[in-house]
Amino acid sequence: MENVNTQEMSLVEKVVSINRTAKVVKGGRNFGFNAIVVVGDGHGRVGWGLGKANEVVNAIEKGTDAAKRNMISVELSGTTIPHEIIGKYGAGRVLLRPASAGTGIIAGKNVRAVMECLGVHDVLAKSLGSSNPHNEVKAAFEALLALTSPGAISRRLNRSIRDIYGMADEAPAAETEAEGTEA
Repeated sequence: MENVNTQEMSLVEKVVSINRTAKVVKGGRNFGFNAIVVVGDGHGRVGWGLGKANEVVNAIEKGTDAAKRNMISVELSGTTIPHEIIGKYGAGRVLLRPASAGTGIIAGKNVRAVMECLGVHDVLAKSLGSSNPHNEVKAAFEALLALTSPGAISRRLNRSIRDIYGMADEAPAAETEAEGTEA
């Protein structure tokens, strides 16, 4: 994670879940609220936060502030993710698959909020474990953190993408095929 100046960005904010809690005391019940909020810029940066307060509005504000502090950067492949991955957090497991252009976001509401804030327009997602919103959002973030793009791998290995995929010898092979057909 890196520090991002969120004042300069226009951010998309989505409330994933609001939960009411109750504490029984001598005079009755005290109600509290917690809210899971996802914030993103729509261009590869996204964060999530949990806010707790006695009022819903205050819980959402706290969650938004926490999400802005926890933003991560994800390298996308056009309008989708670079490869298939499974993210795990607690009992929650989320499968993310790249999709062709025009497919849209096919996901449940918790993972959909993360993908929309991230700026992914084409992805297939499936919740394989717990349907708890906390675990689903955190599992989606674990999957996003584990994504590696071909560009990141080539920078880490100090090699070109063509060398990694073995595409350097394509041109000579094409020339030898053309010479073989003339003879």
